[in-house]
Amino acid sequence: MRHFVGINHKPIIVDKNVKQSSSDCLCLHAQQIPRLQIVRISPLGRLCVVVLVMLLLLVLVAVVGILWVYLHFKQRYRIWAELDVPYLAPAFPVGNVADTLKPTIHFAHITERLYRELKQLGEDYAGIYFFRDPVLMVLSPEFARTILVKDFNYFVDRGVYSNEEVDPLSANLFFMEGNRWRKLRSKLAPTFTSGKLKAMFHTIVDVGTRLDQYLAERCSKVQRLDIKELLAHFLTDVIGSCAFGIECNSLHNPNSQFRVMGKRMINLPKLKALKVFFAMMFRKQARALGIRFNDKDVSDFFLGVVRDTIRYREENGVRRDDFMQLLIDMMKENGAGNGESLTFEEIAAQAFVFFFAGFETSTTTLTCALHLLSKHPEVQEKARKCVLDVLEKHDGQLTYDAVMEMEYIGCIINETLRLYPPVATLHRMTTQPYQLPNGAVIPEGVGVIIPNLAFHNDPDYFPNPSEFQPERFSIKNDFKNNFSYLPFGEGPRICIGMRFGLLQTRLGLAMLLRNFNFTIDPCEAKRPLRIDPINLLHGPAGEVWLNVERITSV
Repeated sequence: MRHFVGINHKPIIVDKNVKQSSSDCLCLHAQQIPRLQIVRISPLGRLCVVVLVMLLLLVLVAVVGILWVYLHFKQRYRIWAELDVPYLAPAFPVGNVADTLKPTIHFAHITERLYRELKQLGEDYAGIYFFRDPVLMVLSPEFARTILVKDFNYFVDRGVYSNEEVDPLSANLFFMEGNRWRKLRSKLAPTFTSGKLKAMFHTIVDVGTRLDQYLAERCSKVQRLDIKELLAHFLTDVIGSCAFGIECNSLHNPNSQFRVMGKRMINLPKLKALKVFFAMMFRKQARALGIRFNDKDVSDFFLGVVRDTIRYREENGVRRDDFMQLLIDMMKENGAGNGESLTFEEIAAQAFVFFFAGFETSTTTLTCALHLLSKHPEVQEKARKCVLDVLEKHDGQLTYDAVMEMEYIGCIINETLRLYPPVATLHRMTTQPYQLPNGAVIPEGVGVIIPNLAFHNDPDYFPNPSEFQPERFSIKNDFKNNFSYLPFGEGPRICIGMRFGLLQTRLGLAMLLRNFNFTIDPCEAKRPLRIDPINLLHGPAGEVWLNVERITSV
C-alpha cells in the first residue's frame, strides 16, 4: 500500500498490487482537484458596492474638508494675538458668539454680555471673533468718538450686505458704501432741514387727528388694547403719507398692503434669516449666488407704488409737501443742480428705506414709552401737564413750535431710547488699513462693533441704569456730544432721518397724553418688556397690552 497526500490533505490509498493505467491515475487526480466557481453578482449587489465606495469617498472628502475648515479657522483665530490686541479666546467654529445660534436671545444682549466681560480688561477696545471673522469691539465712548468722527474716513462703510443688481431697493442710503454713499448723502441732506420738516408737519397732524378720533370712538370707558399694533398702524399711515403721498388707512384697514409689507420687512422667517446671516458673513459669495435682502414681491410692490406716484403727479400737476415730492424734484435736472439729479431706482430705494426705518423705529419707541409711562403714573401725569401747559400758550393748537417746546416729552423719549434703542449696536468696517493706538495695523475689511445698548446700561455713565428717570436728560444738550448715548449713531453717518423720527414720536406722544390715560394690569406691571430675539431691530416681542381711557371730551 502506498500513501499519497491529496490536495485536500487527506491520504489517498493505492494498492501497489493492483496495476493502474496512466489514464486511471489521471482520473484519480482529477477527481481530487476542486473546481473553481465563478460567483455572479446581482445588479443590486453591484449597486451596493458602488454606493459603499461613494460613501467612503464622501467620508474622506468630508474629513479632509472639516480638517481644512478647522485649520483655516485656527489660522484666523491668531489675528488678534499677532496684533497684540487683547481678546477673548474663541471656540471653534462659533468664535465668541455661540449664543447667536439660540433663538431666545437678541444679538444686542450678546454684545452687551461680551462688553461686560471685556471691560474688565481696562482697555478702549478688544478683539472678538464672529465665527471665523475678527471683529474689533469698542469699549469706551471716547474710542467710539474716534471711530465715528475723528477717524471716520477709515470706517465709512457699515459692512451691511446689499445686492442692487437683483435687489434695486438695497441701493439705499443705509446700505450704500464709499463714494456712492457720500454723493447720495449730500443729495439727501437738504430734505430734512427744519423748513422741510415744518412743511411735512401738518401731514403728520392730519394722521394723528384720525388716531385721536379712532381712540375716542372706542375708549370712552377703559379699553384694553394692543398698543404696539395700534401705533404700527398709526405710523404706517404717517410714513405712507409722507414718503409716498398715499393714504394707507391702516387704522381702519389693518390688512392694508403697506402694513402687510411692513411686517414682511421686519419679521424674517427662519430660512430667510439664515440667508441674510450667510450673506453678512460671506458677502462676495452671496452676491455671486444672487441672494437678496428683500423678497421680489416686496420689491415689486414698492417699485410699483413709486412709479405710479411719480406718473400720477406728473400727469396731473400734483404737488405735496412730503418726502416723495422732494425726491421727485431731485430727479429733475432743474431740481437739484448739474449732476445732482436722482434716478428712479435711487428714488424708490430712498422712499423704501424711509418707510422701513421710519415706521418701525418710531413704533418701537412710542410703544416702549407708553409702556414705561403706564408703569410710572407720576411721570405720565407730569408729561401730560407739560403738554397741556404748552398748548395753553399756543391757543390749544398743536403747532410745530408747540411740540418742540415740550421739553419734558423730549426727556421721556430720550430716556426711552436709552433703555430701548431700536438700533442697539452700531456696525462699521475698515475701508483701509487702520493703525490702532497700540501701533498695530488692522487690515481693510475688519468689522467694528460699538455696543451702544451696553453703554446705555453701564452704571459708570448712567447711575441706576435699569431705572426709568427722564430727568437724566433735563439738562439741555448734556448728551449732545456724549458718546455714551448713541440711539441714532453719530458722526457723518448719523441717522439722516433722526429729526423727522423724533418729531413724529414727540407729536404722537403729545397727542395721546393730551386726551388719554394709559395704565397696565397689576399682574403685568412687574414684568420686564420682553425683547423679540429674531427681530432685526431691538424692540418688544408680541403684543403689548395697555388699558386706555379717554380723559377729555372730543
